[in-house]
Amino acid sequence: MRTFHITLCPASRLLFPRQTMATRTDSITWSGVLIRLVASLLLVFLTWNAEGWSYYHWTIDPLMQGVRSFSAIKFLAGALLVAGWVVFLQATRRSIGLTGTMLVAAIIGGVIWLLISSGIVSASSGRGIARVVLIGLSVVLAVGMSWSHFSKRITGQADTDVVD
Repeated sequence: MRTFHITLCPASRLLFPRQTMATRTDSITWSGVLIRLVASLLLVFLTWNAEGWSYYHWTIDPLMQGVRSFSAIKFLAGALLVAGWVVFLQATRRSIGLTGTMLVAAIIGGVIWLLISSGIVSASSGRGIARVVLIGLSVVLAVGMSWSHFSKRITGQADTDVVD
């Protein structure tokens, strides 16, 4: 396997340490997984949440009640959310597929069931259940975004897409 080195001017070495391309793109770190989880939490909770502070409550709900206050900023925010969903769903579909998604969802469902049966989350609290389900969805998306890296680290085999 060939390794390529990036040659930089001396002053830029402080900002960009010398690394091989393999070490920059092939490794998975816990901070990378955490960043993916935070990004998926933001995407899910900005789209809808039980607290009423979401894109749905800001834009869609007023439109459904007859308030015509759609603006360019609401359109831009919606387009950014749709782009985020497309990226996360596409990456999840490609890395773990439908079967993997169902397995991760089943594990998350088991954790939710355990939280309810042990009394940590009240089954009568709609907001509590909504939060736990949204966190579960975020975990599914984060696993989907990270799985190719985990799989390569565990098995040594890289995932590829066939491009015609």
